[in-house]
Amino acid sequence: MSAHLPILQVILPLLAAPTCLLLGRTQLLWMFTCGVSALCAVISFQLLHTVHTSGDIIYSLGGWSAPVGIEYRIDSLNAFVLLLVTSLSTVVLCAAKQSIAKEVPESRQLYFYVAFLLCLAGLLGILCTGDAFNVFVFLEISSLSTYTLIALGRDRRALWASYQYLIMGTIGATFILIGIGLLYMITGTLNMRDLAQRLPDVEQAHTLYTGFAFFIVGVCLKLALFPLHLWLPNAYAYAPSIVTAFLAATATKVAVYVLIRFIFNVFGFDFSLSQFPLPQIWLALGIIGVFAASIVAMSQHNIKRLFAFSSVAQIGYIIMGLSLGTAAGVQAALLHVFNHALMKGAIFLAIAGLCYRLGAATMNEFKGLGKQMPWTMAAIVAGGLSLIGVPLTVGFISKWYLVLAFIEKGWWMIVPFIVIGSLLAVVYVWRLVECAYFQEADSKREAGEAPLSILLPTWILVFANIYFGVQPQFTVHATSIATLGLFGATP
Repeated sequence: MSAHLPILQVILPLLAAPTCLLLGRTQLLWMFTCGVSALCAVISFQLLHTVHTSGDIIYSLGGWSAPVGIEYRIDSLNAFVLLLVTSLSTVVLCAAKQSIAKEVPESRQLYFYVAFLLCLAGLLGILCTGDAFNVFVFLEISSLSTYTLIALGRDRRALWASYQYLIMGTIGATFILIGIGLLYMITGTLNMRDLAQRLPDVEQAHTLYTGFAFFIVGVCLKLALFPLHLWLPNAYAYAPSIVTAFLAATATKVAVYVLIRFIFNVFGFDFSLSQFPLPQIWLALGIIGVFAASIVAMSQHNIKRLFAFSSVAQIGYIIMGLSLGTAAGVQAALLHVFNHALMKGAIFLAIAGLCYRLGAATMNEFKGLGKQMPWTMAAIVAGGLSLIGVPLTVGFISKWYLVLAFIEKGWWMIVPFIVIGSLLAVVYVWRLVECAYFQEADSKREAGEAPLSILLPTWILVFANIYFGVQPQFTVHATSIATLGLFGATP
């Protein structure tokens, strides 16, 4: 059975999605979905352990070896992201039952669990596959499921947010497909390893340059890099809170993985970062994204929308790390992928608790919540401190490594931008603190603490924010091994 773990990782949620149609009761649906996600998390942990102890895992579908057949290849990079995605999806699902019952009409709750499992299967498929066209196929599975998840809420604005994401997501997917098609046209293969071997022979072909440009732009739209982020604020703001927590913690992180995988293992590091002014473009967009998104976040009244713009800023930090083109920069980016997932998972789950009690998450609703919902508000504040990068939180670890990477490169002048970006986060986090702890609540409002079923998963992620901030050995070690693999070094 252990030899089939790579394919089971994808098959389990893919088969579980239609199985949900046979389960009539919501209680069974929730338990079944949680069980499938937890099993995927166990498989991910086993895959990461196997890769770290025995090397890469290659699984040939149908017994046909690549490049004739399709292969799944698990290495230290995608095993690390697999563990992140499955762990976060499991924690989020643990909090989903009551939140979904409140925010999604009963007649649509079945569709939530079906779409959630399909989205999870798509994300895991992107991470596992070693075939470029399969990346597109699984990307579409996860994207179509995401459009459905966003539109399931009671707020009619979710329909517009879903439609907006559908349009922009389709444009991004089309760009990615055109890029992959052009690569196939000049190489005759879709296997990533085979592409990496054949592309140097056609390095001067204009088709390769065109395919590269289409692919990079398409992926950057999917990961919401500024200014291609316009779909993200509304999608996060108007989707059901559990959907927002899941997407913020996983979807953009998988898109970052795709970008890293193709830059280093398909197109090649030298071609990607030396033939184009890509590092300079990424660095500029990353810095502008941090500042522009943080400034817009300061003026937001809707709290989910505020943290949505914060996510755009945090993606800017990740891209800044990749723009360095060094091992230290890539490791800092991977650390921030992991750490940002923990931050936003905790924050949006806490907001799910607020929406459950109050029905909304606006700045006016936050007045006096520090006394009425102390544990929920403490979770949001802890996540906010991590966003800022306060020591003893995961945010400090990844930003510290990012600063060290720029210093190692000799780009001292960029460090103040990172520091100022963190100070901007202080402003919008302080707005929440001021409302919650220093303003009086509406006398007519009676808000109790969030349900325990939402609070417990939230605080699991809060403690993870602190634990991996105090004891970052696991994440530093895992990202170091993944980075060494990308740069062709032996751990």
